[in-house]
Amino acid sequence: MKLTLKKGPLYLQVQEILKKRIISGVYPKHSLIPSELELKEEFDVSLITIRRAVEELSKQGYVEKKSGVGTTVLDNHAISKLSKGQRFSEYLIKEGYHLKKEFASLSTINLHEHAADLVEHFGDECYCVERLYTLEEKPYIHFKHYISKEVTLPENTDLLLDSLYEIFFQQGITFNRFKDEFGTEIPDPSIAEILEIEQQPLLQRIRYSFDINEKLIEYSVAYYNTAIHKYVVNFDV
Repeated sequence: MKLTLKKGPLYLQVQEILKKRIISGVYPKHSLIPSELELKEEFDVSLITIRRAVEELSKQGYVEKKSGVGTTVLDNHAISKLSKGQRFSEYLIKEGYHLKKEFASLSTINLHEHAADLVEHFGDECYCVERLYTLEEKPYIHFKHYISKEVTLPENTDLLLDSLYEIFFQQGITFNRFKDEFGTEIPDPSIAEILEIEQQPLLQRIRYSFDINEKLIEYSVAYYNTAIHKYVVNFDV
Protein backbone atom coordinates (compact mmCIF):
# COMPACT_ATOMS: atom_id res chain seq x y z
CA MET A 1 0.00 0.00 0.00
CA LYS A 2 1.49 3.31 -1.09
CA LEU A 3 0.93 6.32 1.17
CA THR A 4 1.47 9.93 0.20
CA LEU A 5 2.45 12.95 2.26
CA LYS A 6 -0.33 14.91 0.54
CA LYS A 7 -2.73 13.29 3.03
CA GLY A 8 -0.69 14.30 6.07
CA PRO A 9 2.03 12.72 8.24
CA LEU A 10 2.63 9.09 7.28
CA TYR A 11 2.46 7.79 10.86
CA LEU A 12 -1.02 9.30 11.29
CA GLN A 13 -2.19 7.65 8.08
CA VAL A 14 -0.87 4.28 9.25
CA GLN A 15 -2.43 4.83 12.68
CA GLU A 16 -5.86 5.56 11.21
CA ILE A 17 -5.76 2.55 8.88
CA LEU A 18 -4.80 0.23 11.74
CA LYS A 19 -7.45 1.79 14.00
CA LYS A 20 -10.17 1.20 11.39
CA ARG A 21 -9.05 -2.41 11.05
CA ILE A 22 -9.26 -2.85 14.82
CA ILE A 23 -12.72 -1.28 15.16
CA SER A 24 -14.11 -3.16 12.14
CA GLY A 25 -12.80 -6.48 13.48
CA VAL A 26 -10.08 -7.16 10.91
CA TYR A 27 -7.79 -7.38 13.95
CA PRO A 28 -10.06 -8.88 16.66
CA LYS A 29 -9.83 -8.00 20.33
CA HIS A 30 -7.04 -9.92 22.14
CA SER A 31 -5.38 -10.83 18.81
CA LEU A 32 -1.93 -9.77 17.62
CA ILE A 33 -1.66 -7.22 14.85
CA PRO A 34 1.01 -7.87 12.16
CA SER A 35 4.62 -7.36 13.18
CA GLU A 36 6.41 -4.07 12.62
CA LEU A 37 8.39 -5.58 9.74
CA GLU A 38 5.20 -6.85 8.08
CA LEU A 39 3.55 -3.44 8.45
CA LYS A 40 6.70 -1.74 7.15
CA GLU A 41 6.55 -3.83 3.99
CA GLU A 42 2.78 -3.37 3.56
CA PHE A 43 2.83 0.41 3.88
CA ASP A 44 6.28 0.93 2.34
CA VAL A 45 7.40 3.26 5.13
CA SER A 46 10.20 3.28 7.69
CA LEU A 47 10.18 1.29 10.92
CA ILE A 48 10.24 4.60 12.80
CA THR A 49 6.92 5.54 11.14
CA ILE A 50 5.36 2.18 12.06
CA ARG A 51 6.59 2.38 15.65
CA ARG A 52 5.22 5.90 16.07
CA ALA A 53 1.82 4.82 14.68
CA VAL A 54 1.66 1.86 17.05
CA GLU A 55 2.78 4.07 19.94
CA GLU A 56 -0.15 6.43 19.25
CA LEU A 57 -2.59 3.50 19.19
CA SER A 58 -1.15 2.38 22.51
CA LYS A 59 -1.65 5.85 24.02
CA GLN A 60 -5.26 5.77 22.85
CA GLY A 61 -5.87 2.43 24.56
CA TYR A 62 -6.34 0.30 21.46
CA VAL A 63 -3.23 -1.88 21.73
CA GLU A 64 -0.49 -2.98 24.10
CA LYS A 65 3.03 -3.74 22.97
CA LYS A 66 5.04 -6.35 24.87
CA SER A 67 8.64 -7.32 24.18
CA GLY A 68 8.90 -10.85 22.85
CA VAL A 69 5.12 -11.14 22.38
CA GLY A 70 4.05 -8.51 19.88
CA THR A 71 1.28 -5.93 19.82
CA THR A 72 -2.08 -7.08 21.19
CA VAL A 73 -5.48 -5.49 20.53
CA LEU A 74 -6.96 -4.33 23.85
CA ASP A 75 -10.06 -2.42 22.78
CA ASN A 76 -12.07 -2.23 19.57
CA HIS A 77 -14.45 0.63 20.33
CA ALA A 78 -14.38 3.90 18.41
CA ILE A 79 -14.34 5.79 21.72
CA SER A 80 -11.15 4.19 23.09
CA LYS A 81 -9.23 7.44 23.15
CA LEU A 82 -11.75 8.96 25.54
CA SER A 83 -10.13 7.34 28.55
CA LYS A 84 -7.76 4.61 29.59
CA GLY A 85 -9.90 4.32 32.67
CA GLN A 86 -13.00 2.20 32.76
CA ARG A 87 -16.02 3.99 31.28
CA PHE A 88 -18.78 4.81 33.75
CA SER A 89 -21.44 2.74 31.98
CA GLU A 90 -19.09 -0.28 31.90
CA TYR A 91 -18.41 0.16 35.61
CA LEU A 92 -22.13 0.13 36.47
CA ILE A 93 -22.82 -2.97 34.38
CA LYS A 94 -19.78 -4.76 35.82
CA GLU A 95 -21.03 -3.98 39.33
CA GLY A 96 -24.31 -5.71 38.50
CA TYR A 97 -26.52 -2.67 37.92
CA HIS A 98 -29.18 -2.67 35.21
CA LEU A 99 -28.37 0.34 33.04
CA LYS A 100 -30.64 0.87 30.05
CA LYS A 101 -30.96 3.44 27.27
CA GLU A 102 -34.66 4.17 27.61
CA PHE A 103 -35.47 6.43 24.68
CA ALA A 104 -33.95 8.71 22.04
CA SER A 105 -35.35 11.57 19.99
CA LEU A 106 -33.97 13.46 17.02
CA SER A 107 -34.70 17.03 15.97
CA THR A 108 -33.13 19.91 14.06
CA ILE A 109 -32.76 23.10 16.07
CA ASN A 110 -32.01 26.74 15.35
CA LEU A 111 -28.84 27.50 17.27
CA HIS A 112 -29.47 31.24 17.37
CA GLU A 113 -32.50 30.44 19.53
CA HIS A 114 -31.16 27.54 21.61
CA ALA A 115 -27.34 27.58 21.79
CA ALA A 116 -25.83 30.68 20.18
CA ASP A 117 -22.32 29.75 21.35
CA LEU A 118 -22.34 26.80 18.94
CA VAL A 119 -23.13 28.86 15.82
CA GLU A 120 -19.42 29.38 15.11
CA HIS A 121 -18.93 25.60 15.08
CA PHE A 122 -22.13 24.26 13.50
CA GLY A 123 -23.66 27.19 11.61
CA ASP A 124 -27.29 28.23 11.98
CA GLU A 125 -28.67 24.74 12.62
CA CYS A 126 -27.58 21.41 14.03
CA TYR A 127 -29.08 18.11 15.08
CA CYS A 128 -30.16 17.59 18.66
CA VAL A 129 -30.30 14.03 19.95
CA GLU A 130 -31.97 13.65 23.35
CA ARG A 131 -31.49 10.40 25.28
CA LEU A 132 -32.45 9.04 28.68
CA TYR A 133 -30.66 6.33 30.65
CA THR A 134 -32.37 4.49 33.47
CA LEU A 135 -30.65 2.72 36.38
CA GLU A 136 -32.65 -0.08 37.96
CA GLU A 137 -35.61 1.26 35.94
CA LYS A 138 -35.32 4.74 37.48
CA PRO A 139 -34.52 7.83 35.32
CA TYR A 140 -30.84 8.45 35.90
CA ILE A 141 -29.00 10.37 33.14
CA HIS A 142 -30.40 12.84 30.64
CA PHE A 143 -28.30 13.64 27.57
CA LYS A 144 -28.57 16.29 24.91
CA HIS A 145 -26.15 15.83 22.01
CA TYR A 146 -25.70 18.73 19.60
CA ILE A 147 -24.28 17.32 16.36
CA SER A 148 -23.06 18.94 13.15
CA LYS A 149 -25.42 18.55 10.18
CA GLU A 150 -22.44 17.32 8.19
CA VAL A 151 -23.07 14.02 9.96
CA THR A 152 -25.81 11.73 8.63
CA LEU A 153 -27.94 10.37 11.47
CA PRO A 154 -30.43 7.50 11.15
CA GLU A 155 -34.09 8.51 11.01
CA ASN A 156 -34.95 5.41 13.03
CA THR A 157 -34.47 6.75 16.56
CA ASP A 158 -34.06 3.22 17.94
CA LEU A 159 -30.68 3.17 16.19
CA LEU A 160 -29.70 6.28 18.15
CA LEU A 161 -29.75 4.16 21.28
CA ASP A 162 -26.56 2.54 19.99
CA SER A 163 -23.17 4.21 20.37
CA LEU A 164 -23.16 7.57 18.59
CA TYR A 165 -19.40 7.28 18.24
CA GLU A 166 -19.78 4.07 16.25
CA ILE A 167 -22.23 5.91 13.96
CA PHE A 168 -19.65 8.66 13.49
CA PHE A 169 -16.88 6.15 12.81
CA GLN A 170 -18.92 4.39 10.12
CA GLN A 171 -18.99 7.70 8.24
CA GLY A 172 -15.22 8.06 8.39
CA ILE A 173 -15.14 10.48 11.32
CA THR A 174 -12.15 9.95 13.60
CA PHE A 175 -11.83 11.80 16.88
CA ASN A 176 -8.60 13.41 17.96
CA ARG A 177 -9.57 14.55 21.46
CA PHE A 178 -12.37 15.00 23.96
CA LYS A 179 -12.77 17.64 26.63
CA ASP A 180 -15.08 17.08 29.61
CA GLU A 181 -16.20 19.78 32.02
CA PHE A 182 -17.98 18.95 35.29
CA GLY A 183 -20.03 21.22 37.49
CA THR A 184 -23.41 21.54 39.21
CA GLU A 185 -26.32 23.21 37.47
CA ILE A 186 -30.10 23.34 37.82
CA PRO A 187 -31.59 21.66 34.73
CA ASP A 188 -34.49 23.08 32.73
CA PRO A 189 -37.95 22.14 34.06
CA SER A 190 -38.47 19.77 31.11
CA ILE A 191 -35.32 17.81 32.01
CA ALA A 192 -36.23 17.69 35.70
CA GLU A 193 -39.61 16.30 34.69
CA ILE A 194 -38.00 13.57 32.58
CA LEU A 195 -35.72 12.67 35.49
CA GLU A 196 -38.80 12.69 37.76
CA ILE A 197 -37.27 15.07 40.28
CA GLU A 198 -37.86 18.59 41.55
CA GLN A 199 -35.68 21.30 40.01
CA GLN A 200 -32.44 21.19 41.99
CA PRO A 201 -28.69 21.36 41.38
CA LEU A 202 -27.43 18.22 39.62
CA LEU A 203 -24.05 16.99 38.46
CA GLN A 204 -23.60 18.29 34.92
CA ARG A 205 -21.07 17.01 32.41
CA ILE A 206 -20.35 18.94 29.22
CA ARG A 207 -18.34 17.16 26.52
CA TYR A 208 -16.62 18.57 23.44
CA SER A 209 -15.67 16.00 20.78
CA PHE A 210 -13.12 17.13 18.17
CA ASP A 211 -12.13 15.29 15.00
CA ILE A 212 -8.58 14.92 13.68
CA ASN A 213 -8.88 18.36 12.05
CA GLU A 214 -9.79 19.92 15.42
CA LYS A 215 -13.34 20.51 14.22
CA LEU A 216 -16.11 20.21 16.80
CA ILE A 217 -18.38 17.36 15.75
CA GLU A 218 -20.42 16.84 18.90
CA TYR A 219 -21.23 18.93 21.96
CA SER A 220 -23.20 17.19 24.68
CA VAL A 221 -24.73 18.12 28.02
CA ALA A 222 -25.58 15.41 30.54
CA TYR A 223 -27.35 15.64 33.89
CA TYR A 224 -26.84 12.85 36.46
CA ASN A 225 -29.24 12.13 39.29
CA THR A 226 -26.45 11.23 41.71
CA ALA A 227 -28.99 10.68 44.49
CA ILE A 228 -29.49 7.29 42.82
CA HIS A 229 -25.79 6.56 42.27
CA LYS A 230 -22.63 8.67 42.45
CA TYR A 231 -20.56 9.26 39.34
CA VAL A 232 -17.54 6.96 39.52
CA VAL A 233 -14.25 7.08 37.63
CA ASN A 234 -12.44 3.76 38.03
CA PHE A 235 -8.80 3.40 36.94
CA ASP A 236 -6.76 0.20 36.83
CA VAL A 237 -3.05 0.66 37.52
